[in-house]
Amino acid sequence: MEARSVTWTTTRAPKEGAPAREGLRERKKRLMRQQLSDTATEMFMQRGFDAVRVSEVAEACGVSEQTVFNYFPTKESLVLDRWDATAASLRSSLADVGTPPVTAVQRIVAGELGDLLSWLGGQDDPVRARAMMRRFTDLVEATAALRAHQRDARDQVVAVAAGILAERIGLSPDAPEPRIAATALVGLWDVKADAVKKHLYGDLGLDEVRERVLAEVRRAAQVIDGGLRAWIDG
Repeated sequence: MEARSVTWTTTRAPKEGAPAREGLRERKKRLMRQQLSDTATEMFMQRGFDAVRVSEVAEACGVSEQTVFNYFPTKESLVLDRWDATAASLRSSLADVGTPPVTAVQRIVAGELGDLLSWLGGQDDPVRARAMMRRFTDLVEATAALRAHQRDARDQVVAVAAGILAERIGLSPDAPEPRIAATALVGLWDVKADAVKKHLYGDLGLDEVRERVLAEVRRAAQVIDGGLRAWIDG
């Protein structure tokens, strides 16, 4: 199962391709990280998250349990690391004072959606691939520890966004304005996730799924865009 080669609808980060100048050491680390997460994801979906121990993942990959934790700080992070990539994208995009925050976030959301749909379009069995994604989403929604990890990770991304917005406007990161603005911006990922679940698991073609999901994101973005522009521009 190629579990890690897709941006999962609500949880996963895009598969990391090989950097242009990747050395042997970096390549081995990247591939090991990929193997650990692939193996854990498959085992969790087959048996349930709580039924699988980290030591079993390590054994299946031929490494020690400590090696697993060297790559992933928690059991949950073995499969839930999408917000790490999102935070990195926000750090670069929101800091650009020439780009409205809502526009920056919409570009990131559209890019992540594009990764997902491009992956699906390249699969030999797209129907099976969609079913696998649905199973993963169901796993997360049915597992309290994974849901809690998602909430914590999302809160950290809100804090990142609030810090960047506060710096742009010259406020403290814990001021109410950047915090509520960041919460609204990160909410666009929730809109995307709900729209993907609504449109992807039916009979629509991928182009139609893209159009419908982005249309819902745009509608939500319009609600917050005016207020954010007025606040940022002062």
